[in-house]
Amino acid sequence: MPSQPPRILLVDDEESVQKLLAYPLRKEGYEVVPARDGEEALERFGEGDVDLIVLDVMLPKRDGFDVCRRLRARSPVPIIMLTAKAEEFDKVLGLELGADDYITKPFSMREFRSRVKAALRRVELVRERERDGAGEPLDVGDLEIDLGKRAVTTRGEPVRLTYVEFEILATLARSPGRVFSRTALLEGLWGDAAYRDPRTVDVHIRHLREKLEREPREPEYIFTVRGVGYRFRDT
Repeated sequence: MPSQPPRILLVDDEESVQKLLAYPLRKEGYEVVPARDGEEALERFGEGDVDLIVLDVMLPKRDGFDVCRRLRARSPVPIIMLTAKAEEFDKVLGLELGADDYITKPFSMREFRSRVKAALRRVELVRERERDGAGEPLDVGDLEIDLGKRAVTTRGEPVRLTYVEFEILATLARSPGRVFSRTALLEGLWGDAAYRDPRTVDVHIRHLREKLEREPREPEYIFTVRGVGYRFRDT
């Protein structure tokens, strides 16, 4: 039986943007589910499996930040946020609410297709790892990382991580002591670092420390190597 095409929930209230973005997605063979406000986005998400969400920030009824927060509480599905604003606040807020990636308007179709393909490629990689198994769990101090189940516990308590947070943690923990640059972490996540601000890695690292460390300002697991990047503690 042929596999089903990836299903993308496209959330934007502007008809012109819906048409502009849906056309290249359908041309690539993806199924596009449109939604034109925040309430409709949540309804459409509940109607069936979705592989990726492209979510505008400025929406009627519920803005994209609220929708992102609600979706992330229900599912680890990848979310790419679209914002017409270039301020760092918007980017950081989206990431803090659980978005995996963001694109600032205006953007090129090449960039848009690149981001979508990278996100869907990550989804398929996760499914392949789940099918093939991902090796023995990693135990370091009070932290346990089950690579196969994509589950993390610290001090006996489960920790909910976003897709990107888990991938960064797993990448670092698989190579304790090795220093990874921000660019290397981006390339490991998306296949390349094109169009992406390396500083977004800092936001995800901060979230990881807040979730995993007893004292985020005095980390036990994830260390900063100034001027270079990050490393996981030696086991």
